[in-house]
Amino acid sequence: MKYLWVSIYFAVLIWSAIDPKDQFTWFLEVVPALIGFILIVLTYKTFPLTPLLYTLILIHMIILMVGGHYTYAEVPLFDWIKEVLHQSRNNYDKAGHFMQGFEPAILARELLIRKHIVQGSKIWLNYIILSIILAFSAFYELVEWWVALATGDNAEAFLGTQGYVWDTQSDMMYALIGGAVALIVLSRIHDRQLKRFL
Repeated sequence: MKYLWVSIYFAVLIWSAIDPKDQFTWFLEVVPALIGFILIVLTYKTFPLTPLLYTLILIHMIILMVGGHYTYAEVPLFDWIKEVLHQSRNNYDKAGHFMQGFEPAILARELLIRKHIVQGSKIWLNYIILSIILAFSAFYELVEWWVALATGDNAEAFLGTQGYVWDTQSDMMYALIGGAVALIVLSRIHDRQLKRFL
């Protein structure tokens, strides 16, 4: 399983690095996937994760790498969806922000449960997880702002606002929705996989 995971990761990473739409945007979008890979390698033996979480992390990394290759505003599949559904913009970035809440919700859940930070109350556990998701999403929006201030027009493809004035707020909303959906849909599966660590 781990060899398949690594093979998929590097196949998509290499593909994404070949002639990306904008080299600077590629770097900005792919850096979190590179950092995530390093963290997984460093913790694989000392703190292995559940198969569910490893799968979600890989999916999230692929979304980042695809967005890096095309830029979030120009992913071809979402251009097609825009035309078919008569949308005003390419919404691949919303899929990315949904995943920015979906995968980290299970990561936060795993850490909070396995490290015994939150015990007993599922309500408090879910509240803290969703608070973490919103904090992480807001921090990411701050990073986007700092990159824009530091690089000027070079950050336009990275920001991917496409003229939408509420882009920052809707990004955070999609992350919150992603986190909530993950908790509703995956908590039972996650609990079953967590039993081997508890």
